[in-house]
Amino acid sequence: MTSVTLPRRDASADVPRWVRPVQPTRLPDRAKVEAALAAVRAWHPYDGDAWLDDVADALDTVPPPEDLVDELAQRLRGYLMQLVSYARNSEVEKQDGRATRLITRAREVREEELPRDYLKSVVHLRRMGWAVNELHDLLTELEAVKGPDSLKEGGTP
Repeated sequence: MTSVTLPRRDASADVPRWVRPVQPTRLPDRAKVEAALAAVRAWHPYDGDAWLDDVADALDTVPPPEDLVDELAQRLRGYLMQLVSYARNSEVEKQDGRATRLITRAREVREEELPRDYLKSVVHLRRMGWAVNELHDLLTELEAVKGPDSLKEGGTP
């Protein structure tokens, strides 16, 4: 095998300077990055069994103890937010007309203040529980989320 000697380049030759093919863009705004990071940290994975347990607590004939009402209401609000997000991302409104009504109802009940009166707060919990239950059932029916039984069999949401 023979080697080929490459010619030396003349140092005085005018060689164009290398230019990066893609210019770096401006870095994202720090506030936007922190907001995205906070959203990722606040995210909770889909847990259909936990949702159903909390819905059962809200809809049970025996109302939850007064000291657990606020905590249960917060969890139900979180479930409603997740379900509405799943519904919007999977575009179930295009598949079924019931979705629009249930999404609207979920948003309305989620935004309402929890009454300070215990009996009124139990009624509000039940309304949130029904909203979670109905929207979850529709999303399961339309295969936008998996039902709790399929998760036990090793399925994923």
